[in-house]
Amino acid sequence: MSDDEADPELLELLRAHLQGKLQLDEAPETGVLQGVEYVYDNGIDVAIDMRATKNAAETIYQQMQEKHFSTASWTDNELHPKTKDEATVAFIFTMDLLNFSFWSELPQDERFAIEYKGKQWTGYWSLIAALQRALDEGIPIADPEYWIDHEKFTFESLKHVFRSCTEEEMPLLRERYDCLRESGQVLFDKYDGSILRLLDEAGGSAATLVNLLAQDFDCFRDEHPFEGSQKPIRILKRAQILVADLWACFQGESYGSFHDIDKITMFADYRIPQILVSLGALYLSPSVASAIKSCKIIESGSSWEVQLRVYGASS
Repeated sequence: MSDDEADPELLELLRAHLQGKLQLDEAPETGVLQGVEYVYDNGIDVAIDMRATKNAAETIYQQMQEKHFSTASWTDNELHPKTKDEATVAFIFTMDLLNFSFWSELPQDERFAIEYKGKQWTGYWSLIAALQRALDEGIPIADPEYWIDHEKFTFESLKHVFRSCTEEEMPLLRERYDCLRESGQVLFDKYDGSILRLLDEAGGSAATLVNLLAQDFDCFRDEHPFEGSQKPIRILKRAQILVADLWACFQGESYGSFHDIDKITMFADYRIPQILVSLGALYLSPSVASAIKSCKIIESGSSWEVQLRVYGASS
């Protein structure tokens, strides 16, 4: 090309810019931190004590160092899968799809519990124990094809999977059944029934995978309105946990390889605000503190709940 000839690629870029069609590839964002910032600037019922937060972080970090906590710790628990294969990806997807609300007001010995391998498991571990027990019994509970089989996968069959060794039933069992049904259908409609295809669509991006989960799966769309905000506040707890579990289980390799894992935030679990309040890192307004002390229900998606969860994620 001579000096007086125009560069065709440069001309195309200039033309696209003038026509408003120029698009530059930008790193994907989940939008969680943007929502956190808005609530931080506008919320009035919860506040962060920066000094106590720093002290809490130092304490937690010190304990992690003393216990040699790392991604390798994920498989240390006897219930988590030990293999690094496609079946483990399916197991993690299933457990994080159902990983919500194990709260019970009953005494410890009366709460929903799963008996598995000679032990009783409660809370989050009851979920994992039930899934492992089902697989041992030949029930394909982590298979999306099973979830959309209306003859084999019924509400009664899920009740059998989560049968308790106490009188209390698994909390929100109907909602969990609906989650599996809906997610199985989405996987077949958009991803050829394959969880691995979903991971492929994310292209090794943690933020993209979180966004796909929130976009396509109702059960992962953890976002809520907040006064004054034109956009819903995105918290995306379980979508982010799914990415983190894959990353930890596979130790950042294979199915757990994400080039932007730093886009994942703290998970806004209801336990986190409890711990942060006990450490002095969160201040609660008198009305919120009184409601919690008197064990009043804080409704899901309410302003108080959004603030508690968001401040838990931002501390």
